[in-house]
Amino acid sequence: MERYESWIDRAKSSYEYSKAIVNKYVYYEDLCYQAQQAVEKALKGLLIYFGEEPDFTHNIGTLLSRIEKNVEINEKIKEGMDLTNYAVQTRYPGQYTEITKKEYKRAVKIAKECIKWVEEVIRNKEKEKIK
Repeated sequence: MERYESWIDRAKSSYEYSKAIVNKYVYYEDLCYQAQQAVEKALKGLLIYFGEEPDFTHNIGTLLSRIEKNVEINEKIKEGMDLTNYAVQTRYPGQYTEITKKEYKRAVKIAKECIKWVEEVIRNKEKEKIK
């Protein structure tokens, strides 16, 4: 397995965690963190695919701006930047507004779309190599 593939597999794992069943011990904040991690890991996998080392950052915008040098990024994928706040601010009890079910569902949807997009980019680049 290629190194970038390992990152994408871990992104899929985080995505699956983000879909856990909510009960009194499972918070939307924690599930949104997993959605953010899915996006972060998928994008880092894509950077590795492009031959670059990913930054030690949770900032989705930073990762996207590096990726943009290699491929065009549509607005739907740029929505992933909204998940950056889930990487740190909502992981521990503190100064943040409770995450709603609607926000949670959006985060999971963004994570799913981002992983799908990363895989499509890689598939298309591999097809170009064959031509």
